Amino acid sequence: MCGITGIFDSRGQREIDRAVLERMNETQHHRGPDGGGLHIEPGVGLGHRRLSIIDIATGQQPLYNADGSICVVFNGEIYNYQSLIAELQALGYVFRTRSDTEVIVHAWAAWGADCVQRFRGMFAFALWDHNQETLFLARDRLAVKPLFYALLPDGTLLFGSELKSLLAHGGLAREIDPLAVEEYFALGYVAEPRCIFKQARKLPPAHTLTIRRGQPVPAPQAYWDVRFSLDQPLDVEEACAELKDRLQESVRLRMIAEVPLGAFLSGGVDSSAVVAMMAQQSAEPVNTCSIAFDDPAFNESEFAKLVAERYHTNHHVETVKSDDFDLIDTLARLYDEPYADSSAIPTYRVCELARKHVTVALSGDGGDESFGGYRRYRMHLLEERLRAALPHGVRKPLFGLLGRLYPKADWAPRVFRAKTTFEGMARSSVEAYFHSVSILRDPMRAQLFSPRFKRELAGYNAGDVFDGHAARAGTDDPLALIQYLDLKTYLVGDINTKVDRASMAHSLEVREPLMDHELVEWLGSLPSTLKIRGQEGKFLLKKGMEPYLPDAVLYRPKMGFAVPLARWFRGPLKQRVREAVLGPRLAETGWFNRDYLQHLVDAHQSGARDYSAPLWTLLMFEAFLRNVLDAGPTAARQPEVAVALS
Repeated sequence: MCGITGIFDSRGQREIDRAVLERMNETQHHRGPDGGGLHIEPGVGLGHRRLSIIDIATGQQPLYNADGSICVVFNGEIYNYQSLIAELQALGYVFRTRSDTEVIVHAWAAWGADCVQRFRGMFAFALWDHNQETLFLARDRLAVKPLFYALLPDGTLLFGSELKSLLAHGGLAREIDPLAVEEYFALGYVAEPRCIFKQARKLPPAHTLTIRRGQPVPAPQAYWDVRFSLDQPLDVEEACAELKDRLQESVRLRMIAEVPLGAFLSGGVDSSAVVAMMAQQSAEPVNTCSIAFDDPAFNESEFAKLVAERYHTNHHVETVKSDDFDLIDTLARLYDEPYADSSAIPTYRVCELARKHVTVALSGDGGDESFGGYRRYRMHLLEERLRAALPHGVRKPLFGLLGRLYPKADWAPRVFRAKTTFEGMARSSVEAYFHSVSILRDPMRAQLFSPRFKRELAGYNAGDVFDGHAARAGTDDPLALIQYLDLKTYLVGDINTKVDRASMAHSLEVREPLMDHELVEWLGSLPSTLKIRGQEGKFLLKKGMEPYLPDAVLYRPKMGFAVPLARWFRGPLKQRVREAVLGPRLAETGWFNRDYLQHLVDAHQSGARDYSAPLWTLLMFEAFLRNVLDAGPTAARQPEVAVALS
């Protein structure tokens, strides 16, 4: 795993400032502490920081083809690189290393932009072809690896694995995009391809960007999408057998490394399945790492212990105190953009633990999205059956009225919390799903934002992100549709972002067998009844893993990787959250309604309402303003720039 960065003059051959490129590269030292390299020629500068995993001896980057005309900097792993080497050698290409990186330069020479179709893995890379005067950027299908870029007004294109490398250039305007702020307060992250800064973008999942010197910079091009055909005629027994084979292959490919390797083991179904498949294929005990919590309500370590004992793993456990909230500013600096998933705290800690023992860790991320594991999926299917019983013209006014009149009852048993259900029933399927996953729902954001900020939004709503993806989903199956939406939004913007930054902060490579694109494609061909059956989520995965995992792990309630925010904000963080939410930094932006901020703090701290998620979102936004927006050589000008939204 590595960090890449670069500068490209899209209009000519202006000299690249080596000191600037080095500064950009060094901001990502944590991503690659084992070495660094630069390539500079007129109009082009590429930077690389290396974490050595495969071909430690000869895999340094930037890496070139035989005559030096093609150069690449690469972050990630091409898991099928060995078969690609054989294929390219048969075409006459000569390899000087044993690295997956060299596959990229020869694959480009052989197949051009279509080379990405051949790659099975997680990757973000930049390739410069001197003879064709072409810069080629690419990102993997499920966006496991990040890639930011920005086109400056003078035609300079910047790119990097993390936004901090672009900011280090000094030419990127720190002007916040109001639409990104709307997305953040709805979702807890800024959705691809938008970035918190107007000039910057994220290269979307499964996209490439081909820039030829002297020509206008085009829009990114898609090269893959998952299709939910749901047409695979397999019974449960057949599907379980094929699933086992596919899981074993995916895990085997991700166990190739020349450094210590292990796995996260949370005690949930997904990570436990990965560890079970690793144990089947490893001659040595698997290294496993778990985080325990001193609060029993959040502690899954006993279930992880069951799996560790069954497979005699080298199991490492550390207990995280339930008041482990000292990472707020660290996380803000780490993520570069506002990011509000509080499970980033335990994720940071488990990566910290894992790096003490291994350099590569396999995880169970992606299982909920592809196998149908989220509780909200089952709730959505129930609502869909109710929506189908009444036409939208009847549902919208009837349930809209009930939703407005029914009191919000966070304190009540779930069966009595009807307000959210009524609100969902009044909406279309996509609107209802967006509503269910929003941190601050539409009515709350309407109260949160100031009139001035609403004018800046000009009617934009973060739900437009979901509408756009839904139009491309190619399915009207209720479960498949929301799985597709999550693969395009939550998995990319939340889960993969969280794991990449937390792991790279500790120079740890994390590999995700359940996000193998061939596995995801196959699961998309299976009927939804193999994913959710009755009230049982992940039906196929659980049935397929019955020979390998105890029922106590497979068929227990889902717990999640959470922290006790509600208690923090009424206890040890009571004053901090009040100072951050009601303090000068948020106020000086002019974006927020202070009366509503006061309501959120007072109602939560009095115990009248649970506003822990909105308050955490505000707390992390304030930390972003202080630690990222106000930082750097132009810090003196940042408050003024910060409020200049247009």
